Amino acid sequence: MTLPIFPDLQGVSVFITGGGSGIGAALTDGFMGQGARVAFVQRSDATAFCDAMEQKHGVRPHYQSCDITDIARLKACIATAAEAQGTIRVLVNNAANDKRHDPLEVDEAFWDWSIAINLKAYFFAAQAVIPGMQAVGGGSIVNFTSISYMMGNAGYPVYTTANSGINGLTRSLAREYGPDRIRVNALAPGWVLTQKQKDLWVTEEGLAGHLDRQCLKDALEPEDIVGGCLFLASNASKAMTGQALVIDGGVVVTG
Repeated sequence: MTLPIFPDLQGVSVFITGGGSGIGAALTDGFMGQGARVAFVQRSDATAFCDAMEQKHGVRPHYQSCDITDIARLKACIATAAEAQGTIRVLVNNAANDKRHDPLEVDEAFWDWSIAINLKAYFFAAQAVIPGMQAVGGGSIVNFTSISYMMGNAGYPVYTTANSGINGLTRSLAREYGPDRIRVNALAPGWVLTQKQKDLWVTEEGLAGHLDRQCLKDALEPEDIVGGCLFLASNASKAMTGQALVIDGGVVVTG
């Protein structure tokens, strides 16, 4: 896929959570293709991915191992990335876990874990980058949510609760820090066929049913989400904040 070039992203310091696999890996690749300086955290080993990115782009992304539910570690990784590549001007809160669960079987430990990875980490990552953005005159935060809460999907109610919360967080931070020229927007993908989705949840019948609901009948791939994220990160969207950009092939249509 050929992506547009946003010249203002050249040399910009970008931090992505979960940037070594799935949609996150496509985002890292996409920002590196813009000439941005990309740092990311990933719980699983991303060494091979970093090797591939270095071979493709001639520069290596700044990778640190991190479980984002460990807030102290997440903040330390953000500080290290900023020291290594400059004040973070773009934060992409991408990492999430949509583990399926029966609401009657959810205990407090699962609830706390799911909220920690799908919402709490978003707040504290933003908290960590905002002072730097204030100091340099602005920045862009992109919070990944999904269309699952809009559809009222069954099978993962704690996850959809967090998704809805991400939109509230996005709007409040946009209002709070707009005077500092810090823009905060949400990006809501539809059903993107990452390898994880294919391994765990994609069935021929289920995919056919979902595609039937899409206006556009092509299955979504991670690369389909990158252009929208680059747009929200760049000055092309400099008058846009507190919004939710939906990229789902036309499942959720609003107006």
